[in-house]
Amino acid sequence: MNNYLSNFPLHRPRRLRKKKWIRNLVRENTIGPNDFIFPIFVTYNNKSTEIKSMPGVKRLNIEEAFDLSQIAKELGINAVAIFPEVPRNIKDESGKEALNRHNIVCRLVEKIKKNSPSLGVICDIALDPYTTSGHDGLIENSKVVNDKTVTVLCEQALINAEAGCDIVAPSDMMDGRVEKIRNYLDKNNKEETLIMSYAVKYSSNLYGPFRSAVSAASELGPDQKKTYQMDYGNIDEALKEASLDIKEGADILLVKPGIMYLDVLKEVKNTFKYPTFSYQVSGEYSMLKHAILSGEYNEKEILMETFLCFKRAGADAIISYFALDIAKILKKG
Repeated sequence: MNNYLSNFPLHRPRRLRKKKWIRNLVRENTIGPNDFIFPIFVTYNNKSTEIKSMPGVKRLNIEEAFDLSQIAKELGINAVAIFPEVPRNIKDESGKEALNRHNIVCRLVEKIKKNSPSLGVICDIALDPYTTSGHDGLIENSKVVNDKTVTVLCEQALINAEAGCDIVAPSDMMDGRVEKIRNYLDKNNKEETLIMSYAVKYSSNLYGPFRSAVSAASELGPDQKKTYQMDYGNIDEALKEASLDIKEGADILLVKPGIMYLDVLKEVKNTFKYPTFSYQVSGEYSMLKHAILSGEYNEKEILMETFLCFKRAGADAIISYFALDIAKILKKG
């Protein structure tokens, strides 16, 4: 009996958890600043403004937005994603400001690429910041129409590519838009421009703070965006959408939202073995940020856990408003 007890147990997994150095050596997933994309809100206004529902995040004028992009680069972040706040008096039913080659997005892209060409720039391709309705597409007879919207999105993608953006990111969820955008870019000598498709974008309750930030939630109607964004009860549909976008020429797939949809992220990544990013959306940021500010969570600990969960589920990169915060934490070690 004594001999049996002296050999029990043969395997002791706790040996690999005894000290920090060994825990670090055997960690299966790690994160670094180069795993993150930093989203920036840029406004037409001269003065930057706070976003009340997103503590610590601002709508920035073009100079401050540029400065923040440089801070991101210095912290080791490889890319920024740009989202505009468009004044009400510039919005219209067709979202024509999206096709203005001198709009705030194009101007910021040009400034970043001129001064910092090695920093990746991602442009959102959708009409919701530019339309009076707040919808991602054109409306006819109270419905968001697909094919006419795609035609406009192709032109928007080209304008952003010509301004110098590295990745166009159609977030609209119109059918067939990836193929049309890819062909249109190639036809206009922009075959090197990447497409990051919002392949799996659910109709989520977590987008509220973002819509407030870009002033794009005014006249959505009773169905909101459910006629084109996905039902959050579905996962087979996510695989169908991802498969279609791969066939249409997407270089990168995006799953959105983030932490509440890690099962979807894992399924998409494991099924297709394709570059797959995840977006920790505004509502997720706000919930965590408020809990951190209340003292309920330790910022470093909760952010490390959160983002390692993204990596464990298969995210190759993560778009997050916490990108600068986690990069600073990682830099300190």
